[in-house]
Amino acid sequence: MRDLTNISRKSSSWCLVATGTLSDPYTGATIHFVRGVKTSLAVQIDHVVALSNAWVTGAQKLSPTARFQLANDPLNLLAVDGPTNESKSDGDAASFLPRTAYQCKYVARQLSVKRKYRLWVTATEKSSILRVLGTCPKEALP
Repeated sequence: MRDLTNISRKSSSWCLVATGTLSDPYTGATIHFVRGVKTSLAVQIDHVVALSNAWVTGAQKLSPTARFQLANDPLNLLAVDGPTNESKSDGDAASFLPRTAYQCKYVARQLSVKRKYRLWVTATEKSSILRVLGTCPKEALP
């Protein structure tokens, strides 16, 4: 609901979005979301820092409560194009970057999540992050 506009809700449950429009940050496409068995996968919620990446970069040392918070933290959750999210899978900044216009915000958001939960970056991830942030040195962490 946070990332959509033009939202309508299901009459039977006020908290369920029936339709909405997503300006997808990863692809730049406009996606007209319609809740349904065949249509809901068009918009998916991405863990900006994939949970498997978080696990291998320090989350295994977090308490169960902190791991739950990481998995449900709005900073780490982003509505995106479903097929793009599926192709990202559990990738980090070294193996997945969104469209060029969103890369700085994406990497800054990843770093904010990693900092908040005291996760580290791999050497290849660091190289990619530095390359991206070199194009936008004034990008602030959210």
